[in-house]
Amino acid sequence: MSQSEPAAAASRPPARLRGAISSEAAFLWGVAAILTVLSGWYLITTPLFPVPVEAGAEQPTEREYVPLVSPVMLPGPAAVFEAVPGIVTQRKLVANTLVTLRRVVLGFGLAALVGVPAGIAAACFPAVRAYLYPITIFGRNIPVAALIPLTFFLFGIGEFQKVMFLFIAAVAFVVSDATAAVLEVPERFVDTARTLGASRWQIITKVLAPLAAPAIFNSLRLLFGLAFGYVMLAELVKFGSDSGGLGDLINVSQRRGEREPILVVLIMIPLLAYTIDRALWWLQCDLFPYRYGGKGRLKGLWQRLFHAATPRAEFRP
Repeated sequence: MSQSEPAAAASRPPARLRGAISSEAAFLWGVAAILTVLSGWYLITTPLFPVPVEAGAEQPTEREYVPLVSPVMLPGPAAVFEAVPGIVTQRKLVANTLVTLRRVVLGFGLAALVGVPAGIAAACFPAVRAYLYPITIFGRNIPVAALIPLTFFLFGIGEFQKVMFLFIAAVAFVVSDATAAVLEVPERFVDTARTLGASRWQIITKVLAPLAAPAIFNSLRLLFGLAFGYVMLAELVKFGSDSGGLGDLINVSQRRGEREPILVVLIMIPLLAYTIDRALWWLQCDLFPYRYGGKGRLKGLWQRLFHAATPRAEFRP
């Protein structure tokens, strides 16, 4: 190695930490991760491992191979994919998926409808923040499974119970994140609005809430995935003869000893959640182009809807 090589290496900029990569590279790394999981799944469920021969036993004429994991415990990828058409038709996979989505949308939508205004009020008024603080701490730290019997006692067994379970499980997180988003708005914007003669209501509706809206929407997008995971617990009990959702499909398959439907649902849930997350991300970028670099097609509609209920009085200097 020449003397110039160490000097050149020392002059190179260090690798950037916490940096970004191109979308093409991110896609390739994601595909590589999926292929790694599928390859591992195939290897442990395919007969590739020879059966050990006991000492003194006669050597078999043909060597026998077995999988590392029995197909009774974990079916292979081919067996799972072959079972998909039957699961779609006989086990009503599409109908169960729509039932689960409806419950998540209703339960989490109610949590957002209540939690976002409560979080904004808590950030703007210290007395409200102190009043809601113990409630949000309790809601964020209580075990989710403990809410199942509580909601049974309060709301019975049915669709309303499942919706209220998701509402109670998510609303404390929505309140906390909305409060944090409003508190992170720099104080200079509030001072500028106050200097221009804005009232307290105008500062909340025209300054704090709009500036915190991108962070609140991003938080709701992430929390929606959390609620999508909670719905499996909400579907432990099937009501009547209606479709019980994906959680009920898993429970019925477990009682019957069927492994393929469980794996199909476990594969489909992340794919569905990822699809919804990408749709919400596109909506987020379009609503807040100045923050996330979208085209802003819905920005004007958002502004008209948001300001429709607010006073139109101008700030008076």
